[in-house]
Amino acid sequence: MPSEIRSYIRSLGIDAYVVGGAVRDELLGLPHHDEDFVVPRVDQFELRSFLEPHGRVEDMDVHGQLVGVRFYPNDRAIRALAPAGIELTPPRAERSTGPGHQDFSIVSDPSITLDEDMARRDFTINAMARRLADDTLLDPFDGQTDLARRTIRTVTPTSFVEDPLRLVRALRFVSQLGFDVEGETRAQMHASASGLAHVSAERIGGGIKADGMGELSKLLLGPAPRKALLLARDTGVLAQIIPEFVPTIGYSLHSTRQPLPLEEHIFAVVQNAADAGSGLEVRLACLLHDLGKVEADARNESHALLGAQIALVVLARLRYPTDVQRRVARIVAGHAFKLDGTIDELRARRFLAEHGEAIAIDVIAHKHADLNAKPVSAPEHEALTKLACLVEQERSQPHRIGDLVVTGDDLLSIGFVEGPPLGRTLALLLDAVITDPSRNDRQWLLDRAREEAR
Repeated sequence: MPSEIRSYIRSLGIDAYVVGGAVRDELLGLPHHDEDFVVPRVDQFELRSFLEPHGRVEDMDVHGQLVGVRFYPNDRAIRALAPAGIELTPPRAERSTGPGHQDFSIVSDPSITLDEDMARRDFTINAMARRLADDTLLDPFDGQTDLARRTIRTVTPTSFVEDPLRLVRALRFVSQLGFDVEGETRAQMHASASGLAHVSAERIGGGIKADGMGELSKLLLGPAPRKALLLARDTGVLAQIIPEFVPTIGYSLHSTRQPLPLEEHIFAVVQNAADAGSGLEVRLACLLHDLGKVEADARNESHALLGAQIALVVLARLRYPTDVQRRVARIVAGHAFKLDGTIDELRARRFLAEHGEAIAIDVIAHKHADLNAKPVSAPEHEALTKLACLVEQERSQPHRIGDLVVTGDDLLSIGFVEGPPLGRTLALLLDAVITDPSRNDRQWLLDRAREEAR
């Protein structure tokens, strides 16, 4: 896909360079989907005028300042490869004039060189460009060497000051690529962590782009989130983006079942979820599931329920969608269930009735990740595996009000009236059917409802 887009842009006669992440991933042999282009020696008007005969062109602006165009080609095949458009920009220089990348000046004119454009970028591994005309690689900050060393290094010492979100982006690359952060860059992160207070929550968490994900989500979805989270702790970034983590750092549970400091246990659970390929909601739940433990221990309360409340606060502050907030909170609230007693088909149906199918599966995935971070016995793992298999098996059995062969209207027709007694009777009928699915028979249920009404 990317080569077709590059060939098309080159066919237009534009002396363009593909820049940034696409070049990095290409050199690493990784697949990539987005390609952005810089076109030297043109201004905004010239770039727009050149492209308009070939498709629809939209101006792009950052805080009211024009920075390039988004191009939607007339060529249907190319447009299908880039439905969100192709970004082309003149080279530009940026200078921060305020905190948090909220106030800065942009200079964009034909006299700015590609080297100057590369100098405004975050890390050396992202400050490379490849010319379409002859495949020449421009690498003014030796990003290739850092790629070979698997190292993340800032382009300038003020990179995090200019845009504090780069702090979380560095962590994201640690998780996605497994790279290490170079020593001076690590020191810059520690010194600049407080700047995250000026960054909008959407850029960190819930996301403002088409993919709906901010940097934290991308970090969690990478293959090495534990490594990134340890660095986030050590540089102070974690405390800035989720201050609720502070009480967990170094907190000991004085338990052979959970010997690690609390935050390190949490990081291990997140890593286990990543290794298992769990979805974002499960990974977020793993990240937040024990944030209520310190306070709950002091109050002798349920850490799962308190954790669910904290999760809602954190995710709302980070502007995650409401459905994500609710799903994560339900996983956290349900994660501390016991695996003692009989694990059978009835237990599985009751588990499904308690959580619903989607949450039940997520809670079990979370439990797997949690148990794998503890030195627990083989029988406990076996019990969870058995429950997971039985939940999958029993999903087709009735476990929701909607699965009953009678409805509220049926109960109204035999003398019930709208109100709490009708709801309680439907719940009683469901409990009977969960206990014995063969009771999901219209006549049996109506007769049982009549008995309840007497």
